Amino acid sequence: MTDKPHYQLFIDGTWVEGGAGQVLQSLNPATGEPWASFACASAEDVDRAVDAAARALEDPVWRDMTQTARGKLLYRLAALIEENAQTIGRIETIDSGKLLAETSAQTGYVGDYYRYYAGLADKIEGAVLPIDKPDMHVFTTREPIGLVAAIVPWNAQMFLTATKLGPALAAGCAVVLKASEIAPAPMLEFAKLVEAAGFPPGVVSVITGDAENCAIPLTRHPRVDRIAFTGGPETARHVVRNSAENFAVTTLELGGKSPILVFDDADLESAANGLIAGNFGASGQSCVAGSRGLVQRSILEDLSALITEKSREIVVGDPLAPDTHVGPLCTRAQIDRIQATLATAREQGAGIRFGGAPLERPGNYMAPTLVECAGPETETLKTEMFGPVMSLLPFDSEDEAISLANSTPYGLGSGVFTQNVARAHRVSRRLRAGICWVNTYRAVSPIAPFGGFNESGYGREAGIEAVLDYTRTKTTWINTSQAPMANPFVMR
Repeated sequence: MTDKPHYQLFIDGTWVEGGAGQVLQSLNPATGEPWASFACASAEDVDRAVDAAARALEDPVWRDMTQTARGKLLYRLAALIEENAQTIGRIETIDSGKLLAETSAQTGYVGDYYRYYAGLADKIEGAVLPIDKPDMHVFTTREPIGLVAAIVPWNAQMFLTATKLGPALAAGCAVVLKASEIAPAPMLEFAKLVEAAGFPPGVVSVITGDAENCAIPLTRHPRVDRIAFTGGPETARHVVRNSAENFAVTTLELGGKSPILVFDDADLESAANGLIAGNFGASGQSCVAGSRGLVQRSILEDLSALITEKSREIVVGDPLAPDTHVGPLCTRAQIDRIQATLATAREQGAGIRFGGAPLERPGNYMAPTLVECAGPETETLKTEMFGPVMSLLPFDSEDEAISLANSTPYGLGSGVFTQNVARAHRVSRRLRAGICWVNTYRAVSPIAPFGGFNESGYGREAGIEAVLDYTRTKTTWINTSQAPMANPFVMR
């Protein structure tokens, strides 16, 4: 094992082993073999990271740093990310199985998120209030909310870190970033760039570990002021319960079962590409995967045939190879979940147009799969599988399509394919989802807010408002009169 990389924890500006000595192996999903090891945090390590963040918040080096200077640090971090995008992308590909073309491009693009919040750092403003009392000057200021626990999953970790860390640092917070214990290497590699950018010790710590020893002590820690969590609903329920211990302001982004509605006037080429991107892109391992394809009955067979034809060209293989379109899934458990879900769907009368089974090769490879559903209760329309499985279900009317789209406890992404502009506005307005893409899918930007409804969570990441979510408003009253303050027991 000596030739394999080993990652330590980054706490208070130093690299350390976990206090309990726990070390886990990271498996390469393309081979199923260990490729690296990493230290795991104990509850004592969490305390150390939180204590370091608390000290940083009180240290004049960070506390009194001008907003413009904070922005310059973020600009420097953005440049370092772009310079190292290929290196981090390659590590993420080996660790998680995502395509190198995607990980390197996504890593390079998240530099724009840090640059966006760098520009906003000195635009965080208060206001003078036109108060209704004489001789009073009253104004508001926005101060850092304080100590942030940021928890990110493995599937889009550079992106989901940027949407939390960027606004938090622009606001002047200190952050303990908890990477997933599945494929954490890119986050620990990223910590080297935070260090190189010149952020003071303790402002950002990066740790990883299991729930009992790391995530639970962090999210219930009495010094944590804000929790930014991305993950699944069941874990989120524990996070919310833990936040009752510290009353931390909490935002949740929880994924879902996003619908893509295709109407009979849609451009079929565009719709087919949107469904393929929404289901087979990132091997289906996306929180906004458009895994519920709702298609007007009159075009269902034509669209299904076009998707089938296009899918014959999909290359499943080595995620490091430039000609691969779909790589392995990150964990074997995902394949087991998909197989169980497909078995139930078959029992319910669903048909498998293509795919439907793992590939016979080393690693966690699942064939891209198209399910033709027998009805709205088909299991593949209800279960988030986190893999390359597309489900199609017909509808007859606009109202039925909207009803089917909204018949889910989730509400993160949605898509509409139509050439009727009035319908696009009408339908998108009625969809209960935090994002609606029309005639496109999976587009993101640092300028556009991102978040869900219902069991897809609450709060928004990205956009201008996100930076304000990492601040608290302080109201200051100044009596400008030269007269003594009135006797409080004399009423006038």
